[in-house]
Amino acid sequence: MRVIVLIKATAESEAGVMPSAELIEAMGQYNQELAAAGIMRGGDGIKPTSAGKRVAFDGDSRTVTDGPFPAVSELVSGYWLWEVKDMDEAVAWAKRCPNPMPGPSEIEIRPLYEAADFGDAMTEEQVEQEERLREELAGQ
Repeated sequence: MRVIVLIKATAESEAGVMPSAELIEAMGQYNQELAAAGIMRGGDGIKPTSAGKRVAFDGDSRTVTDGPFPAVSELVSGYWLWEVKDMDEAVAWAKRCPNPMPGPSEIEIRPLYEAADFGDAMTEEQVEQEERLREELAGQ
C-alpha cells in the first residue's frame, strides 16, 4: 500500500522559520530508519506558500494566484511517500517521527490511488502505461 504522509504547516513554517540543527539531525536519522526498513520512497520539505502560486481551473479558464495562502492549518510544509503493508504500519511509523515543528504539529496519512481502484474506468492499456511510467520514474 502506498501512502502520502503530509506534514501540516504551522504559523512558524509559513513564516519561513527553519528547523533547528537538532531537529534536522533527528529527522535525518528518522529518514535513514525509514529507508533502511524499505518504507520511504521519497519526501521533502516544502517552502512556505509565500513562495508559491495556485492555478484555479474553471472549464478552459485558468487563474493564477500568488501566495501566501490563508488557512495555515490546511497547508502542507513537507511530505513523504511510503510503501507500507497497511494503514496500521503507516500510523506506527508516523508515531515514531520526531515532532516536525517547534510546537504542536500534525501529520496526515492518506492512501494513494492504485490502478485497481479505478475498476473498469481504466483500460488494460492505460494500466500498463501507468506501470511503465512508474518504472521509468523509479529508474531516474
